[in-house]
Amino acid sequence: MIAIKNLKVDLGDFLLQNIDLEINSGEYFIILGPTGAGKTVLLEAIAGLYPVLEGEVWIDGREVTRLSPEKRRIGIVYQDYSLFPHLSVEGNIAFGLRLRKYPKASIKEKVNAIAEIVGVTHLLERKPQTLSGGEQQKVALARVLVTEPEVLLLDEPLSALDPETKERMQSTLKELHRRVGVTIIHVTHDFEEAVALGERVAVLNNGCIAQVGAPEEILRQPSSEFVAHFALSRNIFTGKAEEGEDGHACVDVGGIKLRAITELKGKVRLSLRPEDIIISKEPLHSTARNCFEGVVSDIAHRGAVVYVTVNLPPDFICLITRQSFEELGLREGVKVWITFKASAMHVF
Repeated sequence: MIAIKNLKVDLGDFLLQNIDLEINSGEYFIILGPTGAGKTVLLEAIAGLYPVLEGEVWIDGREVTRLSPEKRRIGIVYQDYSLFPHLSVEGNIAFGLRLRKYPKASIKEKVNAIAEIVGVTHLLERKPQTLSGGEQQKVALARVLVTEPEVLLLDEPLSALDPETKERMQSTLKELHRRVGVTIIHVTHDFEEAVALGERVAVLNNGCIAQVGAPEEILRQPSSEFVAHFALSRNIFTGKAEEGEDGHACVDVGGIKLRAITELKGKVRLSLRPEDIIISKEPLHSTARNCFEGVVSDIAHRGAVVYVTVNLPPDFICLITRQSFEELGLREGVKVWITFKASAMHVF
């Protein structure tokens, strides 16, 4: 297990502070946040590349806060891969083992084993500059994994890849994690990437942790407006909550009253994910507590899906498939009904 206790790193123009995290042995853990949030600083502080002003870093029951990076048994892969251009793929993977003066026969055996796991056996004689981005990423992973680190740190490992290669590499990382079982801490600004890979996620903002939880919890139960925005909730409102009927609260958001499930009263914030809203041409007969008529005010095409803004007021952003969009014949100015459950509203 990795335990980070009250960590503080001062870089002069940036401060990472009050970082408390526990990462389980063998866990795939995501550090998520916007550019400049401090994700890489936190990663490199765990690796021992930044001096810690306050706090402690523990790995597998031993404190490593003051240990040099090479004594922490940590491997790190950066987004630019940092492969040696003058070495073959085999030479790159073997580099760390040669530094540790492993016997030649042992190096050969270990390189072949990790190359098979990562899927680069057919590339061993090639030079890095002849490889695709995805292949270079695999070689960078193999070079670190062959040294058998206790913890693997990944700094934006997929950010330079095209969408198709990125999707394949996500599958590769999941399979590697399953086969090798190493603890992984993966830094990204991409929320979809975090959901696809992470068992748990820590959302970082301005050098502080905003929320820690399972991806579904971050999606459905953001703890703040910042997390709700970053998790692409898109529908975020301020309202006044009061007791309603049948155990449902009534939240006035200035123009309409929404049914929600909460014990909070008074001024509150609400978030509603766009995929939880149903659009129809007629009011639906359902158990959903919220059903309102509005006018389509904006349409944003995103490939296979479409974001449709419906003004009541306020505006509600809805996510539907392109097929549904075409079947409904939606366009700006068309009157529609939106329907969503009280349980889909998150109140905080």
